[in-house]
Amino acid sequence: MNDFWENVYIQTAAYYSVAVLCAVLFLTILELVTKYKNLEQIQQGNLAVAMATGGKIFGIANIFRYSIENHDTLFTMIGWGVFGFVLLLIGYFIFEFLTPKFRIDEEIEKDNRAVGFISMMISIGLSFVVGAGIGE
Repeated sequence: MNDFWENVYIQTAAYYSVAVLCAVLFLTILELVTKYKNLEQIQQGNLAVAMATGGKIFGIANIFRYSIENHDTLFTMIGWGVFGFVLLLIGYFIFEFLTPKFRIDEEIEKDNRAVGFISMMISIGLSFVVGAGIGE
């Protein structure tokens, strides 16, 4: 049975499955945090929401990439993934705090693509910073 878990295909499938499940959970949490409905807005063609959501998906996946690369158990990978997600969420609130002249969620819901783009880049950028720390 030990050989089964050491098979690279089994490990890859396990990492993939856990990362996808965690991403779905994290995106559900983000759906609760934002004032707009991500999928509804994307279906309506709101590019700002699509960019912001895409950045969050990339950020989550990138954190899991670093976690898988630098740790050898699923539990450790999940732990770093959760920690990284919390840091991304904190980054979202910091972005909101640093823009007192307008509300991020309201601008993204109005399809303000500049705000959507910056939100996407913040998620992506922070995921690289978090990922760099995971390797330590």
